[in-house]
Amino acid sequence: MHVNKKWAALAAAVILLASLTACAPASPQDIVAEGLGIDISGGSAVSHSDTHGGLHGDGTTCIVLAFDDDALLEQIRESWNAFPLDETVTALVYGTGSAGPYLADGEGRALIPEIQNGYCLLIDRQADRGGDILDRASFNFTLGLYDADTQTLYYFELDT
Repeated sequence: MHVNKKWAALAAAVILLASLTACAPASPQDIVAEGLGIDISGGSAVSHSDTHGGLHGDGTTCIVLAFDDDALLEQIRESWNAFPLDETVTALVYGTGSAGPYLADGEGRALIPEIQNGYCLLIDRQADRGGDILDRASFNFTLGLYDADTQTLYYFELDT
């Protein structure tokens, strides 16, 4: 009987530790790696904000990572789209005459500086709804923009 109490206590400790670990907030690097499916272990967080919350989980996640070398560029070069940005991403990021920017601060200014040389990956998490992302009543997308000149990765999740 004494052995069973030790095993029960050990099992309870393992369960408690696992539940605490599962609830730990993810690092910015973990969020980006999961969202974009890339290894960003060489990046250091420059900024991180997340307004997601509430009943529906609407909000915006913005993470900026800086890199010391071109390792990320080598990883994304084959699978991401090289600049210039297409019309949809341009509207989402910088705005056009009639729409956006959708990734903007409280004053309506684009959150991303103008990038001349880079790569982009847009993941439409509502692709099953069809049509152009800009014609929908709500947005659910993940966007990665890499500035090759400054070795900076901009990551966004927008859910409305």
